Amino acid sequence: MEGVTQHNRSALPDDWTTGVFVGRMLTDAGPSPILVVHGDLYDMADVAPTVSALVERGDFTGAGGRNLGRFSLDETRLLAPVDLQCVKACGVTFAVSAIERVIEERARGDWNAAAAIRERLESRIGGSIRSVSPGSPEAAALKSALIEDGLWSQYLEVAIGPDAEVFTKAPVLASVGADAEIGIRSDSHWNNPEPEVALLVNSAGQPVGATLGNDVNLRDFEGRSALLLGKAKDNNGSCALGPLVRLFDAGYTIDDVRQAEIGLTIQGEDGFVLHGQSNMREISRDPLDLVRQTLSEHQYPDGFVLFMGTLFAPVEDRDEPGRGFTHKVGDTVAIENSRLGRLVNRVVTSKDAAPWQMGIGALMNNLAARGLLQGA
Repeated sequence: MEGVTQHNRSALPDDWTTGVFVGRMLTDAGPSPILVVHGDLYDMADVAPTVSALVERGDFTGAGGRNLGRFSLDETRLLAPVDLQCVKACGVTFAVSAIERVIEERARGDWNAAAAIRERLESRIGGSIRSVSPGSPEAAALKSALIEDGLWSQYLEVAIGPDAEVFTKAPVLASVGADAEIGIRSDSHWNNPEPEVALLVNSAGQPVGATLGNDVNLRDFEGRSALLLGKAKDNNGSCALGPLVRLFDAGYTIDDVRQAEIGLTIQGEDGFVLHGQSNMREISRDPLDLVRQTLSEHQYPDGFVLFMGTLFAPVEDRDEPGRGFTHKVGDTVAIENSRLGRLVNRVVTSKDAAPWQMGIGALMNNLAARGLLQGA
């Protein structure tokens, strides 16, 4: 189920025995929601059959669950830590990524043209875009100047305009978790990982925790046309979350998310190694504003998880000079934060990734057969 693999076991946060985490594990009977409470693992399926129901219940003490003892990654088959929640994402929330999206657009997805365009944009707006608050009078003035220079872009609109970009990243239950294979389209030739922090939000619109995510991106597809965003973002295995969601409490709050530093390491089978870092302090919109904009005229009765964007935009050459970075099959991608853990995935094509087979209908049938829906 859901393509669980066992390579490159993902690591827990440094202080995992002091926190409370929610997630999902695969048992012989099927997927079960779990809590990890101060180091102990609880199977919560008898209390709430899904993570969504467990979050809505709001009791994260482990009461009523089966205490399975000390949590061990080596003995637990983790799945993506969300199930019925919608998977939403915000894009172009960092200045560097905004510039790179404009480059993709102006290059029409052609990596050969990227270097010259990057140099021109950096010289004109590199500093300006970092210093303005989206939707402010200063942002409006910068917009006017860029229009006069012929440099305006739809990506700059969501970077410094009043409205954030919010889109649906993946279908419900399509996300993969720790140690699963992640997919890039077999016909993409310019792509990269997007290491991010994602917020878990309940049906009342309240953020309840955070996790790591990889919003895999196809730069050539989206660069050719913004109307290809869905094809660039939603493919088999293209959304990774995990290893667990750290729930907010006295020891971990939304302010920790605002200050989070996210590390990235890519290791290729060809010996290539790339390190990157994303700092949430550089985000242009506050995380709670991104949640508010996601909820502005929409309800999510099962809650949602929200990718908040990335600072990471790799420009280092991997092969040919000027080509920059793109994935190769076999790359190992590790995303880490000391308070959220380490999410590790291996890159394959979406055609070769483990097929997504457990949709909502199959999950409900499984839970019903296990007698978990009665009185849920």
